[in-house]
Amino acid sequence: MTALQLLYAPTSPYVRKVMVCAHLAGVADRIRFLDSAAHPIRRDGRIAAHNPLAKVPTLILPGGQALYDSRVICEYLASLGANDHLFPGDGPERWLALTRQALGDGLLDAALLARYEFTARPAERQWPEWREAQLVKVAASLDEIEAQAPALAIRRPAIGDVAIGCALGYLDFRFPDIDWRAGHPRAARWFEEFLALPAMQATAPHEA
Repeated sequence: MTALQLLYAPTSPYVRKVMVCAHLAGVADRIRFLDSAAHPIRRDGRIAAHNPLAKVPTLILPGGQALYDSRVICEYLASLGANDHLFPGDGPERWLALTRQALGDGLLDAALLARYEFTARPAERQWPEWREAQLVKVAASLDEIEAQAPALAIRRPAIGDVAIGCALGYLDFRFPDIDWRAGHPRAARWFEEFLALPAMQATAPHEA
């Protein structure tokens, strides 16, 4: 069987989201990882050759077509598998799953912008107020996740549950000082169980 090729970074929460979906869909063994060095400022030609945004994840199909971003790739991988829960069919459950995906991805977007402000921008150009504004979005997203936590799935997760789980995992990885569990006990309990899923255990982020 021809392999799917994934341009990736082992620290990327969006790559983790894709790989969690791959494991849940039963297609993780079909994916071959390609070396790349994604960076918010320096373009990697290996990625840019397939994705004009030069961002990961980028999935290259056997025929050469490239798919991006994580939302597209996750739905594609789900279409290859035999499950029916990652992307529910038309109806309220689908829109709820996609909205939760937007919540998880939005939390990640804000967290990444906050991190880049102090890791990618020269010190003399840093804007603390910008970073704080992003962290306000993170905090508001956490409050919404806390409110929805009793309804989040574990054994048969939809894409929204996956996105939220990967977002919380990224906070643990890059923002341990936030201590998000302290004010969000229901979200913390859900995440503890979700994190134990084999798909999450197999995709933990790590430095290259």
